[in-house]
Amino acid sequence: MAERSTAAVDVADNSGDEPLTAKAEQTTADGVAQTRERDTAANEDAEDTDGSTSPGSSAPPELHSGHKLARRYRLEECVTRLDGFSSWRAVDEKLRRAVGVHLLPAEHPRARSVLAAARSSALLGDPRFVQVLDAVEENDLVYVVHEWLPDATELTALLASGPLEVHEAYQLVNQVSQAMAAAHREGLAHLRLTPSAVLRTSTGQWRIRGLAVNAALRGITSDTPQRTDTEAIGALLYAALTQRWPYEDDAYGLSGLPKDIGLIAPDQVRAGVHRGLSELAMRALVNEGATASRQDPPCTTTEDLVKAVGEMPRIRPPEPVFTAPAEYQRTTYQQGTYGRQAARPGVAQPMPPVPPPPLQSRTGKALKWAVSALLIVALGLGSWQLAEALMDRGKSDSNTSHSTDDNDNGDDHKPTKPMAIEDAREYVVKGEAQAPGDVAKTYDGDSKTFWRTKTYNDGPKLAPYKPGVGIVYDLGSAKDVSAASIALQYGGDRTTVSLYAADSLSPTTSIDSMKSIGSDTTTGTTAKIDADKPVKTRYVLLWMTALPQSGSDGYYGAGYKQALADVKFTG
Repeated sequence: MAERSTAAVDVADNSGDEPLTAKAEQTTADGVAQTRERDTAANEDAEDTDGSTSPGSSAPPELHSGHKLARRYRLEECVTRLDGFSSWRAVDEKLRRAVGVHLLPAEHPRARSVLAAARSSALLGDPRFVQVLDAVEENDLVYVVHEWLPDATELTALLASGPLEVHEAYQLVNQVSQAMAAAHREGLAHLRLTPSAVLRTSTGQWRIRGLAVNAALRGITSDTPQRTDTEAIGALLYAALTQRWPYEDDAYGLSGLPKDIGLIAPDQVRAGVHRGLSELAMRALVNEGATASRQDPPCTTTEDLVKAVGEMPRIRPPEPVFTAPAEYQRTTYQQGTYGRQAARPGVAQPMPPVPPPPLQSRTGKALKWAVSALLIVALGLGSWQLAEALMDRGKSDSNTSHSTDDNDNGDDHKPTKPMAIEDAREYVVKGEAQAPGDVAKTYDGDSKTFWRTKTYNDGPKLAPYKPGVGIVYDLGSAKDVSAASIALQYGGDRTTVSLYAADSLSPTTSIDSMKSIGSDTTTGTTAKIDADKPVKTRYVLLWMTALPQSGSDGYYGAGYKQALADVKFTG
Protein backbone atom coordinates (compact mmCIF):
# COMPACT_ATOMS: atom_id res chain seq x y z
CA MET A 1 0.00 0.00 0.00
CA ALA A 2 1.66 3.18 -1.12
CA GLU A 3 1.19 6.41 0.73
CA ARG A 4 0.54 9.41 -1.46
CA SER A 5 2.46 12.52 -0.45
CA THR A 6 1.23 15.90 -1.52
CA ALA A 7 4.46 17.81 -1.76
CA ALA A 8 6.32 20.32 -3.92
CA VAL A 9 9.73 20.33 -5.51
CA ASP A 10 12.11 22.98 -4.30
CA VAL A 11 12.70 24.45 -7.75
CA ALA A 12 15.73 26.70 -7.91
CA ASP A 13 14.90 29.90 -9.79
CA ASN A 14 16.95 31.23 -12.65
CA SER A 15 16.15 34.88 -12.15
CA GLY A 16 19.81 35.79 -11.71
CA ASP A 17 18.95 38.16 -8.89
CA GLU A 18 21.21 38.77 -5.96
CA PRO A 19 20.05 37.26 -2.64
CA LEU A 20 19.01 39.51 0.18
CA THR A 21 22.17 38.54 2.04
CA ALA A 22 25.72 38.60 0.88
CA LYS A 23 25.63 41.41 -1.68
CA ALA A 24 29.19 40.64 -2.70
CA GLU A 25 31.05 37.29 -2.54
CA GLN A 26 29.67 34.42 -0.46
CA THR A 27 31.91 31.92 1.37
CA THR A 28 31.20 28.21 1.16
CA ALA A 29 31.44 25.73 4.02
CA ASP A 30 34.91 24.63 2.92
CA GLY A 31 36.27 28.19 2.73
CA VAL A 32 36.18 28.62 -1.07
CA ALA A 33 34.83 32.03 -2.10
CA GLN A 34 31.80 31.83 -4.39
CA THR A 35 30.10 34.59 -6.34
CA ARG A 36 26.35 34.87 -6.88
CA GLU A 37 24.64 31.88 -8.51
CA ARG A 38 25.15 31.27 -12.23
CA ASP A 39 22.82 29.48 -14.60
CA THR A 40 23.86 26.95 -17.24
CA ALA A 41 24.59 29.54 -19.89
CA ALA A 42 26.83 31.47 -17.52
CA ASN A 43 28.76 28.31 -16.75
CA GLU A 44 29.29 27.72 -20.45
CA ASP A 45 30.55 31.26 -20.89
CA ALA A 46 33.08 30.62 -18.13
CA GLU A 47 34.68 27.73 -20.04
CA ASP A 48 38.16 28.22 -21.40
CA THR A 49 38.76 28.40 -25.14
CA ASP A 50 40.28 24.89 -25.15
CA GLY A 51 37.02 23.40 -23.80
CA SER A 52 38.08 22.90 -20.17
CA THR A 53 35.93 24.34 -17.41
CA SER A 54 37.16 27.03 -15.06
CA PRO A 55 38.93 25.89 -11.89
CA GLY A 56 36.86 25.26 -8.80
CA SER A 57 33.65 24.31 -10.64
CA SER A 58 32.22 20.79 -10.83
CA ALA A 59 30.28 19.63 -13.85
CA PRO A 60 26.72 18.50 -13.00
CA PRO A 61 26.21 14.76 -13.24
CA GLU A 62 25.10 13.62 -16.68
CA LEU A 63 21.76 12.03 -15.90
CA HIS A 64 18.60 11.66 -17.94
CA SER A 65 14.90 11.06 -17.49
CA GLY A 66 14.24 7.48 -16.45
CA HIS A 67 17.43 7.13 -14.41
CA LYS A 68 16.85 5.51 -11.00
CA LEU A 69 18.54 6.37 -7.74
CA ALA A 70 18.80 3.60 -5.14
CA ARG A 71 16.50 1.51 -7.37
CA ARG A 72 13.66 3.64 -6.05
CA TYR A 73 13.64 7.26 -7.21
CA ARG A 74 12.97 7.54 -10.97
CA LEU A 75 13.98 10.90 -12.45
CA GLU A 76 11.22 12.40 -14.61
CA GLU A 77 12.07 15.98 -15.53
CA CYS A 78 15.03 18.28 -14.92
CA VAL A 79 13.64 21.58 -13.67
CA THR A 80 16.91 23.38 -12.87
CA ARG A 81 20.57 22.94 -13.76
CA LEU A 82 23.05 25.51 -12.47
CA ASP A 83 26.35 25.93 -10.66
CA GLY A 84 27.24 22.24 -10.62
CA PHE A 85 23.92 20.85 -9.30
CA SER A 86 20.55 19.99 -10.81
CA SER A 87 17.00 19.71 -9.49
CA TRP A 88 14.52 17.10 -10.74
CA ARG A 89 10.90 16.11 -10.48
CA ALA A 90 10.95 12.39 -9.69
CA VAL A 91 8.75 9.48 -8.61
CA ASP A 92 9.28 7.36 -5.51
CA GLU A 93 8.38 3.96 -6.99
CA LYS A 94 8.36 2.27 -3.60
CA LEU A 95 5.68 4.54 -2.12
CA ARG A 96 4.24 5.62 -5.48
CA ARG A 97 4.38 9.34 -4.87
CA ALA A 98 5.94 12.39 -6.55
CA VAL A 99 9.09 13.81 -4.97
CA GLY A 100 11.75 16.37 -5.76
CA VAL A 101 15.47 15.56 -5.97
CA HIS A 102 18.60 17.75 -5.81
CA LEU A 103 21.70 16.12 -7.39
CA LEU A 104 25.36 17.06 -7.34
CA PRO A 105 28.67 15.17 -7.67
CA ALA A 106 30.20 13.82 -4.49
CA GLU A 107 33.42 15.75 -5.26
CA HIS A 108 31.51 19.05 -5.53
CA PRO A 109 33.02 21.55 -3.06
CA ARG A 110 29.60 22.03 -1.42
CA ALA A 111 28.51 18.37 -1.31
CA ARG A 112 29.38 17.94 2.40
CA SER A 113 27.57 21.11 3.46
CA VAL A 114 24.48 20.17 1.40
CA LEU A 115 24.27 16.77 3.09
CA ALA A 116 24.66 18.32 6.53
CA ALA A 117 22.03 20.98 5.84
CA ALA A 118 19.53 18.45 4.47
CA ARG A 119 19.89 16.10 7.44
CA SER A 120 19.54 18.98 9.92
CA SER A 121 16.42 20.21 8.13
CA ALA A 122 14.91 16.71 8.13
CA LEU A 123 15.29 16.50 11.92
CA LEU A 124 13.15 19.63 12.40
CA GLY A 125 9.99 17.84 11.18
CA ASP A 126 7.87 21.03 11.18
CA PRO A 127 4.90 20.68 8.74
CA ARG A 128 5.18 24.39 7.86
CA PHE A 129 8.33 23.50 5.88
CA VAL A 130 8.55 21.28 2.80
CA GLN A 131 10.07 18.16 4.34
CA VAL A 132 13.41 16.57 3.43
CA LEU A 133 12.72 12.84 2.98
CA ASP A 134 16.21 11.48 2.28
CA ALA A 135 19.82 12.69 2.02
CA VAL A 136 22.29 10.15 0.60
CA GLU A 137 25.80 9.88 -0.83
CA GLU A 138 25.93 6.97 -3.27
CA ASN A 139 27.92 6.04 -6.40
CA ASP A 140 29.85 9.32 -6.54
CA LEU A 141 26.58 11.24 -6.24
CA VAL A 142 25.00 13.24 -3.45
CA TYR A 143 21.21 13.58 -3.68
CA VAL A 144 18.57 15.15 -1.46
CA VAL A 145 14.96 13.94 -1.77
CA HIS A 146 12.14 16.19 -0.60
CA GLU A 147 8.38 16.63 -0.80
CA TRP A 148 6.45 17.75 -3.86
CA LEU A 149 3.34 19.95 -3.39
CA PRO A 150 1.14 19.86 -6.51
CA ASP A 151 -1.67 21.91 -4.90
CA ALA A 152 0.57 24.82 -3.83
CA THR A 153 1.36 28.06 -5.67
CA GLU A 154 4.55 30.11 -5.39
CA LEU A 155 4.30 33.67 -4.13
CA THR A 156 6.01 34.65 -7.40
CA ALA A 157 3.01 33.36 -9.38
CA LEU A 158 0.50 34.94 -6.99
CA LEU A 159 2.12 38.37 -7.37
CA ALA A 160 2.09 38.14 -11.16
CA SER A 161 -1.58 39.17 -11.15
CA GLY A 162 -1.26 41.94 -8.55
CA PRO A 163 -0.63 42.62 -4.84
CA LEU A 164 -2.14 40.31 -2.24
CA GLU A 165 -5.38 41.19 -0.47
CA VAL A 166 -4.63 42.66 2.97
CA HIS A 167 -5.74 39.57 4.92
CA GLU A 168 -3.59 37.31 2.72
CA ALA A 169 -0.56 39.56 3.30
CA TYR A 170 -1.23 39.45 7.06
CA GLN A 171 -1.42 35.64 7.01
CA LEU A 172 1.80 35.50 4.97
CA VAL A 173 3.90 37.50 7.43
CA ASN A 174 2.26 35.87 10.45
CA GLN A 175 2.74 32.25 9.36
CA VAL A 176 6.18 32.66 7.77
CA SER A 177 7.63 34.59 10.73
CA GLN A 178 6.33 32.01 13.22
CA ALA A 179 7.75 29.14 11.15
CA MET A 180 11.17 30.76 10.81
CA ALA A 181 11.23 31.62 14.53
CA ALA A 182 10.73 27.92 15.28
CA ALA A 183 13.59 27.03 12.89
CA HIS A 184 15.89 29.63 14.45
CA ARG A 185 15.25 28.19 17.92
CA GLU A 186 16.62 24.89 16.58
CA GLY A 187 19.69 26.58 15.10
CA LEU A 188 18.51 26.44 11.47
CA ALA A 189 18.38 29.38 9.06
CA HIS A 190 17.10 29.70 5.48
CA LEU A 191 19.31 32.51 4.08
CA ARG A 192 17.47 32.40 0.73
CA LEU A 193 13.90 33.25 1.64
CA THR A 194 12.72 34.53 -1.76
CA PRO A 195 9.19 34.66 -3.30
CA SER A 196 9.87 31.36 -5.05
CA ALA A 197 10.62 29.69 -1.70
CA VAL A 198 7.22 30.53 -0.18
CA LEU A 199 4.14 28.55 -1.23
CA ARG A 200 0.42 28.96 -0.55
CA THR A 201 -1.63 25.76 -0.47
CA SER A 202 -5.21 25.46 -1.66
CA THR A 203 -6.41 25.83 1.96
CA GLY A 204 -4.61 29.15 2.47
CA GLN A 205 -1.69 27.76 4.49
CA TRP A 206 1.81 29.11 3.75
CA ARG A 207 4.73 26.67 3.54
CA ILE A 208 8.46 27.28 3.14
CA ARG A 209 10.79 25.16 1.04
CA GLY A 210 14.55 24.88 0.91
CA LEU A 211 15.27 25.47 4.63
CA ALA A 212 19.09 25.46 4.96
CA VAL A 213 19.39 23.38 1.75
CA ASN A 214 18.90 26.22 -0.76
CA ALA A 215 21.67 28.25 0.82
CA ALA A 216 23.99 25.23 1.07
CA LEU A 217 23.50 24.43 -2.63
CA ARG A 218 24.65 27.94 -3.53
CA GLY A 219 27.29 28.33 -0.83
CA ILE A 220 25.47 31.20 0.89
CA THR A 221 26.41 31.96 4.49
CA SER A 222 25.79 34.83 6.87
CA ASP A 223 27.32 36.12 10.09
CA THR A 224 23.82 37.22 11.22
CA PRO A 225 21.44 34.51 9.94
CA GLN A 226 18.42 35.57 12.02
CA ARG A 227 18.74 39.16 10.87
CA THR A 228 19.12 38.01 7.26
CA ASP A 229 15.93 35.90 7.39
CA THR A 230 14.02 38.68 9.16
CA GLU A 231 14.96 41.16 6.44
CA ALA A 232 13.90 38.61 3.82
CA ILE A 233 10.45 38.29 5.43
CA GLY A 234 10.17 42.09 5.38
CA ALA A 235 10.97 42.05 1.65
CA LEU A 236 8.31 39.39 1.06
CA LEU A 237 5.71 41.47 2.92
CA TYR A 238 6.78 44.60 0.98
CA ALA A 239 6.33 42.74 -2.32
CA ALA A 240 2.97 41.32 -1.23
CA LEU A 241 1.65 44.81 -0.43
CA THR A 242 3.03 46.69 -3.45
CA GLN A 243 3.87 44.14 -6.17
CA ARG A 244 7.33 45.78 -6.19
CA TRP A 245 10.71 44.48 -5.06
CA PRO A 246 12.08 46.76 -2.30
CA TYR A 247 15.44 47.36 -4.02
CA GLU A 248 16.49 49.13 -7.19
CA ASP A 249 17.09 45.98 -9.24
CA ASP A 250 14.19 44.03 -10.77
CA ALA A 251 13.91 40.50 -9.37
CA TYR A 252 11.54 37.50 -9.30
CA GLY A 253 9.34 39.00 -12.00
CA LEU A 254 8.83 42.19 -9.94
CA SER A 255 9.92 45.71 -10.80
CA GLY A 256 12.36 47.35 -8.43
CA LEU A 257 11.93 50.76 -6.82
CA PRO A 258 12.81 53.90 -8.78
CA LYS A 259 16.51 54.67 -8.60
CA ASP A 260 17.99 57.32 -6.33
CA ILE A 261 14.98 57.61 -4.02
CA GLY A 262 15.96 54.95 -1.49
CA LEU A 263 13.64 52.60 0.33
CA ILE A 264 10.23 54.22 0.83
CA ALA A 265 7.30 52.84 2.81
CA PRO A 266 4.81 50.59 0.95
CA ASP A 267 1.91 53.01 1.56
CA GLN A 268 3.93 55.65 -0.34
CA VAL A 269 4.43 53.29 -3.28
CA ARG A 270 0.79 52.26 -3.68
CA ALA A 271 -2.43 53.82 -2.46
CA GLY A 272 -4.68 51.89 -0.11
CA VAL A 273 -1.93 49.83 1.56
CA HIS A 274 -2.70 48.81 5.16
CA ARG A 275 -0.83 51.24 7.44
CA GLY A 276 0.08 48.70 10.10
CA LEU A 277 1.49 46.17 7.60
CA SER A 278 3.37 48.94 5.81
CA GLU A 279 5.09 49.96 9.06
CA LEU A 280 5.80 46.30 9.89
CA ALA A 281 7.57 45.81 6.54
CA MET A 282 9.72 48.87 7.20
CA ARG A 283 10.62 47.67 10.71
CA ALA A 284 11.90 44.41 9.22
CA LEU A 285 13.71 46.12 6.33
CA VAL A 286 15.33 48.71 8.60
CA ASN A 287 18.23 46.26 8.79
CA GLU A 288 19.18 47.43 5.31
CA GLY A 289 19.37 51.03 6.36
CA ALA A 290 15.74 52.08 5.93
CA THR A 291 14.10 54.60 8.23
CA ALA A 292 11.04 53.34 10.07
CA SER A 293 7.94 55.51 9.63
CA ARG A 294 7.41 55.55 13.39
CA GLN A 295 9.64 55.47 16.43
CA ASP A 296 9.19 51.72 16.90
CA PRO A 297 12.50 49.81 17.09
CA PRO A 298 13.55 47.66 14.11
CA CYS A 299 12.80 43.94 14.06
CA THR A 300 16.23 42.30 13.88
CA THR A 301 15.10 38.74 14.68
CA THR A 302 12.11 36.66 13.75
CA GLU A 303 11.08 36.58 17.42
CA ASP A 304 10.85 40.39 17.26
CA LEU A 305 8.75 40.09 14.13
CA VAL A 306 6.40 37.53 15.68
CA LYS A 307 5.94 39.81 18.69
CA ALA A 308 5.25 42.82 16.45
CA VAL A 309 2.64 40.89 14.46
CA GLY A 310 0.98 39.74 17.69
CA GLU A 311 0.70 43.35 18.91
CA MET A 312 -1.15 44.42 15.76
CA PRO A 313 -4.97 44.42 15.68
CA ARG A 314 -6.03 41.19 14.04
CA ILE A 315 -6.95 41.60 10.37
CA ARG A 316 -10.07 39.60 9.61
CA PRO A 317 -10.82 37.99 6.25
CA PRO A 318 -13.14 39.91 3.91
CA GLU A 319 -16.83 39.22 4.12
CA PRO A 320 -18.09 36.92 1.36
CA VAL A 321 -19.82 38.76 -1.45
CA PHE A 322 -23.23 37.41 -2.41
CA THR A 323 -24.48 38.25 -5.88
CA ALA A 324 -28.16 39.18 -6.09
CA PRO A 325 -30.14 36.81 -8.31
CA ALA A 326 -31.08 38.11 -11.72
CA GLU A 327 -34.53 39.64 -12.11
CA TYR A 328 -37.17 37.09 -13.05
CA GLN A 329 -37.79 37.06 -16.78
CA ARG A 330 -40.95 35.66 -18.25
CA THR A 331 -40.38 33.33 -21.18
CA THR A 332 -42.21 33.55 -24.46
CA TYR A 333 -43.91 30.27 -23.63
CA GLN A 334 -45.38 31.77 -20.45
CA GLN A 335 -46.47 34.82 -22.42
CA GLY A 336 -48.56 32.60 -24.68
CA THR A 337 -46.56 33.05 -27.92
CA TYR A 338 -44.81 29.65 -27.96
CA GLY A 339 -45.10 28.12 -31.44
CA ARG A 340 -46.94 31.08 -32.93
CA GLN A 341 -45.92 33.16 -35.89
CA ALA A 342 -44.79 36.69 -35.11
CA ALA A 343 -47.35 39.28 -35.98
CA ARG A 344 -46.62 41.38 -39.04
CA PRO A 345 -46.98 45.11 -38.63
CA GLY A 346 -50.33 46.44 -39.80
CA VAL A 347 -52.00 43.00 -40.09
CA ALA A 348 -54.82 42.24 -37.67
CA GLN A 349 -54.48 38.86 -35.97
CA PRO A 350 -57.64 36.77 -35.39
CA MET A 351 -58.45 36.09 -31.77
CA PRO A 352 -58.41 32.36 -30.87
CA PRO A 353 -61.71 30.92 -29.64
CA VAL A 354 -62.07 31.04 -25.86
CA PRO A 355 -62.83 27.55 -24.42
CA PRO A 356 -65.67 27.31 -21.87
CA PRO A 357 -64.70 27.23 -18.18
CA PRO A 358 -64.00 23.68 -16.94
CA LEU A 359 -66.82 21.63 -15.35
CA GLN A 360 -69.59 23.95 -16.60
CA SER A 361 -71.23 21.36 -18.85
CA ARG A 362 -73.77 18.74 -17.75
CA THR A 363 -71.14 16.09 -17.37
CA GLY A 364 -69.02 18.45 -15.29
CA LYS A 365 -71.87 19.25 -12.89
CA ALA A 366 -72.64 15.58 -12.37
CA LEU A 367 -68.98 14.86 -11.70
CA LYS A 368 -68.83 17.62 -9.07
CA TRP A 369 -71.81 16.20 -7.18
CA ALA A 370 -70.32 12.69 -7.23
CA VAL A 371 -66.99 13.92 -5.86
CA SER A 372 -68.75 15.91 -3.12
CA ALA A 373 -70.71 12.84 -1.99
CA LEU A 374 -67.56 10.72 -1.85
CA LEU A 375 -65.82 13.33 0.30
CA ILE A 376 -68.68 13.42 2.80
CA VAL A 377 -68.66 9.62 3.15
CA ALA A 378 -64.87 9.58 3.55
CA LEU A 379 -64.96 12.23 6.27
CA GLY A 380 -67.59 10.29 8.18
CA LEU A 381 -65.62 7.03 8.08
CA GLY A 382 -62.42 8.78 9.05
CA SER A 383 -63.99 10.42 12.12
CA TRP A 384 -65.39 7.10 13.31
CA GLN A 385 -62.06 5.29 12.93
CA LEU A 386 -60.20 8.09 14.71
CA ALA A 387 -62.54 7.94 17.70
CA GLU A 388 -62.14 4.16 17.93
CA ALA A 389 -58.35 4.44 17.77
CA LEU A 390 -58.29 7.00 20.58
CA MET A 391 -60.39 4.75 22.82
CA ASP A 392 -58.10 1.76 22.20
CA ARG A 393 -55.03 3.86 22.95
CA GLY A 394 -56.46 4.98 26.28
CA LYS A 395 -56.94 1.37 27.30
CA SER A 396 -53.42 0.36 26.29
CA ASP A 397 -51.89 3.34 28.14
CA SER A 398 -53.71 2.30 31.27
CA ASN A 399 -52.45 -1.28 31.01
CA THR A 400 -48.89 -0.09 30.31
CA SER A 401 -48.83 2.17 33.35
CA HIS A 402 -49.88 -0.66 35.61
CA SER A 403 -47.28 -3.07 34.23
CA THR A 404 -44.57 -0.43 34.53
CA ASP A 405 -45.40 0.21 38.15
CA ASP A 406 -45.29 -3.50 38.86
CA ASN A 407 -41.87 -3.93 37.26
CA ASP A 408 -40.12 -0.85 38.65
CA ASN A 409 -38.81 -2.68 41.70
CA GLY A 410 -37.36 -5.56 39.69
CA ASP A 411 -35.43 -3.63 36.99
CA ASP A 412 -31.69 -4.41 37.20
CA HIS A 413 -30.66 -2.44 34.04
CA LYS A 414 -27.92 0.10 34.71
CA PRO A 415 -27.52 3.21 32.51
CA THR A 416 -24.26 3.53 30.60
CA LYS A 417 -21.73 6.14 31.68
CA PRO A 418 -19.07 7.93 29.59
CA MET A 419 -15.49 7.02 30.43
CA ALA A 420 -12.67 9.54 30.75
CA ILE A 421 -9.59 8.92 28.58
CA GLU A 422 -6.35 9.52 30.48
CA ASP A 423 -3.81 9.01 27.67
CA ALA A 424 -3.46 7.60 24.15
CA ARG A 425 -0.71 6.47 21.81
CA GLU A 426 -0.63 5.56 18.13
CA TYR A 427 -0.26 1.83 17.44
CA VAL A 428 2.03 0.91 14.51
CA VAL A 429 2.29 -2.70 13.31
CA LYS A 430 3.89 -2.19 9.90
CA GLY A 431 5.44 0.79 8.12
CA GLU A 432 5.59 4.32 9.47
CA ALA A 433 3.34 6.16 11.92
CA GLN A 434 0.43 8.28 10.73
CA ALA A 435 0.32 11.41 12.95
CA PRO A 436 1.52 10.55 16.47
CA GLY A 437 1.54 14.19 17.56
CA ASP A 438 -2.21 14.59 16.94
CA VAL A 439 -3.48 11.58 18.95
CA ALA A 440 -4.75 13.75 21.83
CA LYS A 441 -7.01 15.63 19.40
CA THR A 442 -9.29 12.57 19.20
CA TYR A 443 -10.51 13.04 22.79
CA ASP A 444 -9.94 16.74 23.54
CA GLY A 445 -13.66 17.53 23.29
CA ASP A 446 -13.17 19.74 20.22
CA SER A 447 -14.86 18.27 17.16
CA LYS A 448 -12.89 20.58 14.87
CA THR A 449 -9.55 18.96 15.72
CA PHE A 450 -8.66 15.46 14.60
CA TRP A 451 -6.00 12.81 14.04
CA ARG A 452 -5.62 11.99 10.36
CA THR A 453 -4.22 8.95 8.59
CA LYS A 454 -1.95 9.24 5.60
CA THR A 455 -3.44 9.06 2.11
CA TYR A 456 -3.32 5.71 0.31
CA ASN A 457 -3.68 4.90 -3.38
CA ASP A 458 -5.57 1.61 -2.94
CA GLY A 459 -8.55 0.76 -0.80
CA PRO A 460 -10.89 0.63 0.94
CA LYS A 461 -9.12 -2.37 2.58
CA LEU A 462 -5.59 -1.56 3.71
CA ALA A 463 -4.44 -5.19 3.68
CA PRO A 464 -2.24 -6.84 2.51
CA TYR A 465 0.07 -3.82 2.20
CA LYS A 466 -0.73 -2.53 5.69
CA PRO A 467 -2.72 -4.54 8.31
CA GLY A 468 -4.36 -1.40 9.67
CA VAL A 469 -3.92 1.88 11.56
CA GLY A 470 -5.12 2.82 15.02
CA ILE A 471 -4.71 4.25 18.51
CA VAL A 472 -4.50 2.65 21.98
CA TYR A 473 -6.46 4.54 24.69
CA ASP A 474 -5.75 4.44 28.44
CA LEU A 475 -8.93 4.66 30.57
CA GLY A 476 -6.92 5.10 33.78
CA SER A 477 -8.11 1.84 35.36
CA ALA A 478 -9.81 -1.39 34.32
CA LYS A 479 -13.44 -0.71 33.36
CA ASP A 480 -16.30 -2.55 31.67
CA VAL A 481 -16.37 -1.23 28.10
CA SER A 482 -19.68 -1.88 26.37
CA ALA A 483 -19.94 0.73 23.60
CA ALA A 484 -18.08 3.40 21.67
CA SER A 485 -19.02 6.38 19.51
CA ILE A 486 -16.46 7.59 16.96
CA ALA A 487 -16.87 10.81 14.96
CA LEU A 488 -15.17 10.48 11.56
CA GLN A 489 -14.01 13.20 9.19
CA TYR A 490 -14.76 11.49 5.87
CA GLY A 491 -17.78 9.53 4.67
CA GLY A 492 -17.94 7.13 1.76
CA ASP A 493 -17.50 3.46 0.96
CA ARG A 494 -16.25 2.48 3.50
CA THR A 495 -14.76 2.70 7.04
CA THR A 496 -14.25 -0.43 9.17
CA VAL A 497 -13.46 0.15 12.86
CA SER A 498 -12.86 -2.51 15.55
CA LEU A 499 -12.19 -2.34 19.28
CA TYR A 500 -9.86 -4.70 21.16
CA ALA A 501 -8.79 -5.07 24.80
CA ALA A 502 -5.03 -4.37 24.88
CA ASP A 503 -2.50 -5.09 27.65
CA SER A 504 -0.76 -1.64 27.61
CA LEU A 505 -0.35 1.59 25.66
CA SER A 506 2.29 -0.25 23.63
CA PRO A 507 0.79 -3.76 23.29
CA THR A 508 3.21 -6.67 23.27
CA THR A 509 0.69 -9.16 21.86
CA SER A 510 -0.61 -9.39 18.32
CA ILE A 511 -4.09 -8.20 17.41
CA ASP A 512 -5.19 -11.79 16.75
CA SER A 513 -4.53 -12.63 20.41
CA MET A 514 -6.40 -9.60 21.77
CA LYS A 515 -9.99 -9.93 22.98
CA SER A 516 -12.47 -8.36 20.57
CA ILE A 517 -14.97 -5.86 21.99
CA GLY A 518 -16.89 -5.13 18.79
CA SER A 519 -16.68 -3.62 15.32
CA ASP A 520 -18.64 -1.50 12.86
CA THR A 521 -18.53 -0.80 9.13
CA THR A 522 -20.05 2.50 8.03
CA THR A 523 -20.33 4.74 4.99
CA GLY A 524 -21.18 7.81 7.09
CA THR A 525 -19.20 10.05 9.41
CA THR A 526 -20.12 8.28 12.66
CA ALA A 527 -19.22 4.76 13.78
CA LYS A 528 -21.10 3.20 16.72
CA ILE A 529 -19.89 -0.03 18.30
CA ASP A 530 -22.02 -2.01 20.82
CA ALA A 531 -20.42 -5.00 22.52
CA ASP A 532 -22.47 -8.18 22.90
CA LYS A 533 -21.08 -8.39 26.41
CA PRO A 534 -19.06 -5.74 28.31
CA VAL A 535 -15.30 -6.37 28.33
CA LYS A 536 -13.25 -5.29 31.34
CA THR A 537 -9.99 -3.62 30.34
CA ARG A 538 -7.92 -0.54 30.99
CA TYR A 539 -6.46 -0.22 27.50
CA VAL A 540 -8.65 -0.14 24.37
CA LEU A 541 -7.22 -0.44 20.85
CA LEU A 542 -9.24 1.36 18.14
CA TRP A 543 -8.19 -0.31 14.90
CA MET A 544 -9.19 0.69 11.34
CA THR A 545 -8.72 -1.81 8.50
CA ALA A 546 -10.66 -0.08 5.71
CA LEU A 547 -10.74 3.60 4.75
CA PRO A 548 -13.07 5.54 2.40
CA GLN A 549 -11.95 7.47 -0.64
CA SER A 550 -12.05 11.25 -0.32
CA GLY A 551 -11.01 14.23 -2.40
CA SER A 552 -8.11 16.63 -1.86
CA ASP A 553 -8.17 18.88 1.23
CA GLY A 554 -5.36 21.10 2.44
CA TYR A 555 -2.04 19.60 1.46
CA TYR A 556 -3.57 16.11 1.72
CA GLY A 557 -4.28 14.72 -1.74
CA ALA A 558 -7.22 12.64 -2.91
CA GLY A 559 -7.17 8.96 -1.99
CA TYR A 560 -8.17 6.50 0.71
CA LYS A 561 -7.90 8.17 4.14
CA GLN A 562 -9.79 8.80 7.38
CA ALA A 563 -9.59 11.05 10.42
CA LEU A 564 -10.85 10.59 14.00
CA ALA A 565 -12.39 13.75 15.46
CA ASP A 566 -14.10 12.62 18.67
CA VAL A 567 -13.79 9.19 20.37
CA LYS A 568 -16.01 8.30 23.36
CA PHE A 569 -16.25 5.05 25.32
CA THR A 570 -19.17 4.08 27.56
CA GLY A 571 -19.79 1.18 29.90
